[in-house]
Amino acid sequence: MATVIFYEKPGCKNNTKQKTLLTAAGHEVVAYNLLTEAWTVERLRSFFGDRPLVEWFNRAAPRVKSGEVIPENIDDAQTALMMMLKDPLLIRRPLIQVGDRREVGFDVEKIDAWIGLKAEDESQREISESLMKEDLQGCSHKHEHNHKQGKCKH
Repeated sequence: MATVIFYEKPGCKNNTKQKTLLTAAGHEVVAYNLLTEAWTVERLRSFFGDRPLVEWFNRAAPRVKSGEVIPENIDDAQTALMMMLKDPLLIRRPLIQVGDRREVGFDVEKIDAWIGLKAEDESQREISESLMKEDLQGCSHKHEHNHKQGKCKH
């Protein structure tokens, strides 16, 4: 199994579920706080690969939700990265690294194909199968509602 470097927002329910799924599959998860990490432009950029720039942004970030930041209107990678360095809540999460490969977001199928997400331990299988059916990419409905009510702090 793999050692997964996992940059998260502590307290984020989906990040917690994602780590649970990785652990149930037998991976060692080493979690770091994405918001307090000392990012550089080059290091942060390495997680986004050839994804379109709009996919670099956390759609649940307060500044995106309010319309202050509109990812579709940003066409310069350097500008986007500088914005993210100043406001790490704008960074889509989690950022994941295994060996030299880096990814952003938590696409269950993509990560399963990459490092495997199926639990080998019978006691973990039910948890794993249940989590794999959930949308672990975005916020839950309740989470979205809390955003609209101003109760969610990203």
